[in-house]
Amino acid sequence: MSTWFPGIRFPRMALIRQCIHSPKLDDFVSEIRRELCRIGLASKVKPGMRIAITAGSRGVAYYPEILATVVDEVKRVGGIPFLIPAMGSHGGATAEGQLEVLRELGITPDSVGAPILSTMEVEEVGRIDGGIPVYVDKYAVKADGIIVVGRVKPHTDFKDRIESGLMKMMAVGLGKHKGAETIHMYRSEGYHRLIPLAAKLIMEKLPILFGLAIVENAFHEIAVVKAIEPGDIEEEEARLLERAKELLARIPFKDIDVLIVDEIGKEISGAGMDTNVVGRFWLPGESDPRTPNIRFIVVLDLTERSHGNAVGIGLADITTEKLVRKIDYRATFINALTSGHTITAKIPIFLPTDRDAIAAALYLCRPIDPMEAKVVRIRNTLELERMWVSESLYDIVVEDPTFKGRIQILREPEDMIFDDYGGILPKHY
Repeated sequence: MSTWFPGIRFPRMALIRQCIHSPKLDDFVSEIRRELCRIGLASKVKPGMRIAITAGSRGVAYYPEILATVVDEVKRVGGIPFLIPAMGSHGGATAEGQLEVLRELGITPDSVGAPILSTMEVEEVGRIDGGIPVYVDKYAVKADGIIVVGRVKPHTDFKDRIESGLMKMMAVGLGKHKGAETIHMYRSEGYHRLIPLAAKLIMEKLPILFGLAIVENAFHEIAVVKAIEPGDIEEEEARLLERAKELLARIPFKDIDVLIVDEIGKEISGAGMDTNVVGRFWLPGESDPRTPNIRFIVVLDLTERSHGNAVGIGLADITTEKLVRKIDYRATFINALTSGHTITAKIPIFLPTDRDAIAAALYLCRPIDPMEAKVVRIRNTLELERMWVSESLYDIVVEDPTFKGRIQILREPEDMIFDDYGGILPKHY
């Protein structure tokens, strides 16, 4: 029983599994080596050249192994590789913070076989669109060659033919805090128009050797790796983005009264929880028609690997005291202010326990009977194969022929269970 809403009854929940098409590369290391050979790495890197390799802040699958493979190949042809954090203002907008972000991702000099040079100092490399400066990490500017390694995926803020990928890593990631701040200052225009312009200028002014694009499937496994010549990055990235959207996992229901998200975090999504999954975008007018209509979102916790960066919590309607206690306000606010969207850092109503937070969302569903509410519970927006659904949605799955073969019932509807401290159970799916 919730101490805040003692009269609220919780719907019974069933555990389901959705079948998701998820092609993957069984030997991505060999595929990377083949791609670097195909693009002519040996002709691009001469012995003694200092080669900067980008490392972003996202939890890319097998990220240390990917970077270590690129480092190894550069060494093999005689280059001297080093890594640079290409993550805009993340890590609290400090050089030490960005190194810590990489360490949490398993990216260290020992794991990748190369030093990591971290700085927030940048140099202006040119101007776009009538005078807007473009900044690049000072170590990258001084390198003899730059290899941009990044994941191509749908962005959590906006929709366009170029979203999150190699061009954004150049324009925003390599720009560090100053570059990210400049792009984000223009909000929607910055995303849609300035990112491609800035990336093109960087490719004109600096020795970008090639990009290595990674596309993941719905299970956070590597589906595609592709080495791309600078002149082809824009067109190839647009094609890879469409592929990434096809592979994106989604919640398989059109209308949801309450979505319970066990955890959000920066390693899960740059937005804490993927807006392509929950359908709440930071920018007005940006939307994806394939996302469900969700009335209320409850977020229960923040991952440890976020280091207190709770950006994205503003997209929730209700959260818990345990999440709020974990917030590093400086890291969260810098991230939000740099992006230009303060809504991402706004703290929603927070209640003592999971049970109270969920009860509050059910209370908001009135006049719908809580027992009849359409409720979905997911671990996070990255793991969508298994989820808990309320009895009302379970009935739809059983009765609607379009779900046949797409969804498997793992556990029949049962009472929602909480521990003695009001924490929802089970913790594992």
